[in-house]
Amino acid sequence: MLDRNVKSALEGKLVIDLSRVLGGPYCSQILGDHGAEVIKIEPPRGDETRDWGPPFHDDDSAYYIGVNRNKRSMGLDLSKPEGREVLMRLLKNADVLLENYKPGTMENWGIGYEETLKKRFPKLIHCRISGFGSDGPWGGFPGYDAIIQAMAGWFSINGEEGSNPTRLGLAAVDMGTGLYTTVAILMALLEREHSGEGQYLDMTLYDCAVSLMHPHISNYNFSGKIPGPTGNAHPNISPYDTFRTRTIDIFIGAGNNRAWGKLCQEISRPELMDDPRFANNIDRVKNRDDLKAEIESALMKIDGEEIGVRLAEAGLAAGPIHNTQQVVDHPHTHHREMSIEKDWYKMAGTPIKLSRTPGALRHLPPKFGAHSQEILAEFGFNETEIDSLLASNTVLVSRQR
Repeated sequence: MLDRNVKSALEGKLVIDLSRVLGGPYCSQILGDHGAEVIKIEPPRGDETRDWGPPFHDDDSAYYIGVNRNKRSMGLDLSKPEGREVLMRLLKNADVLLENYKPGTMENWGIGYEETLKKRFPKLIHCRISGFGSDGPWGGFPGYDAIIQAMAGWFSINGEEGSNPTRLGLAAVDMGTGLYTTVAILMALLEREHSGEGQYLDMTLYDCAVSLMHPHISNYNFSGKIPGPTGNAHPNISPYDTFRTRTIDIFIGAGNNRAWGKLCQEISRPELMDDPRFANNIDRVKNRDDLKAEIESALMKIDGEEIGVRLAEAGLAAGPIHNTQQVVDHPHTHHREMSIEKDWYKMAGTPIKLSRTPGALRHLPPKFGAHSQEILAEFGFNETEIDSLLASNTVLVSRQR
């Protein structure tokens, strides 16, 4: 996805991004990857994730760098009336306003959607990401990824059977919300083509996390049994688990009798197909411990990388368990352009592959306020106005710590 001189899917769309941390910036990076012009508006102290390290590159954390490419940065103090007026001028030609302030903040500043933005910019799509929304029993409360994981049940189904509740090892709620938010924005842009009107998008970490609790909520609703952690095993399918080999652990998933039979053949245990304990998926789930022992007794004689490839070539869902370094270095990662490099920048590429309008790396993650002055000039501010905004620290080119 290195810079290509081709048209992008969202070319011509302007996104004003007030969001910080992860969910919002991840969403706006996706939009930017596919051609949207993204202006990242940062408060005087900057996006706090710039400090979330080590590791760092040139005073910005790898955490920040990971979700902020294809954007330009402006420092802007929205607590000042002059700062809010700058925002209003930027929004005049904007398609999307993305923010993740605590509910009520924009309203307290006099720039809420219903009261102000909808009237001044009827075509604007205003998207807010919050922890729980603005109303309801938990409305307005702060919400971070781990807190939402805990409250939405993720802790309760993660970990080994009998273990303490455990957080997932990545910010899946934040990133999942970023993905859902991208979908919501694209839906609103598409609908606007017909109606000519913008709308308000109310996205919450809590809603997104609950929606991703499949199959656990569905299983509970139809069984009345509260799901618990099952380790790497699937609650509804067996074999669908990690297995030891002579060298490394691998993961195998056989979701039907045909795949189960093929697995038995590939590991030279054809007699398991006729074992009544493993006749059908319901039997294999019931006897999953015995099943795992039988499979591992065969795999412990085989190299893990070798059997992983062999099973995949046989049409089975299987693969070796890799660490981060192995993922980054894997030839398939590079073949799929999922590891990209430009100058000092090394990061995962975009998974969205479009044949005519592919994503591209157009801008490296910006330093704080690197584009403040050029953005003001582009939006019609004259030299006197720009000098005044800089002198009053309404617009900033360096962080206030």
